[in-house]
Amino acid sequence: MASSPREGTTGNTYTDLGATTPEALSISRRSREFARAELGDATLEDRIRQRCSIAVGDLGMAGLLRFRNGPVEAGLEALEAGAPILVDIRMVEVGIQKRGHDSPVICALDYGAELAARAGITRTSAGFRALEDRLEGGIIVIGNAPSALLVVCEQIRMGCRPALVVGTPVGFVNAAESKALLRTLGVPSISNEGTRGGTPVAVAAINEIITIGAERRA
Repeated sequence: MASSPREGTTGNTYTDLGATTPEALSISRRSREFARAELGDATLEDRIRQRCSIAVGDLGMAGLLRFRNGPVEAGLEALEAGAPILVDIRMVEVGIQKRGHDSPVICALDYGAELAARAGITRTSAGFRALEDRLEGGIIVIGNAPSALLVVCEQIRMGCRPALVVGTPVGFVNAAESKALLRTLGVPSISNEGTRGGTPVAVAAINEIITIGAERRA
């Protein structure tokens, strides 16, 4: 497996699969060193907190993140098995690292167009309804659309069991509510409190899990 340069820091191996030049690696390393010093580095969840805070340029994001039912290890196991990564929008699809794993990345916008038009619902929520058969055991990453996360929560309540749900939609309509609902369900999940969040947070969370998996295999 090809990988970017690695550097030992505080007893850990530092890897950034997206940093392919010396300058990019330097920026990434310096950002991580700052976040590590401010937020701690004791657990894998701390690594998610670091990366999400870097993604939005705000250490306050770390305190808003919520982890339920062992999501990091669940995500690592799903990636090792090549489980599909199902996302809500193109920005998430493009942002997810394609190196370091063999999981296909599937965007909900490519599915459910007829249902969206017929039922008058959002394209992302229609897409996840159309993808219902592929959610079982998959990794779901929603960074923008609360309507899509509400559909996923509904499917989970009906018995679907994804391996991991990363749900950090942003906004003032159903964003906080959809994430709060996700946290009540018995599936591994990463979310955040309140109306903040967005694609950068969701992408950062799943990319850090991908990076951890690549480090372990290396």
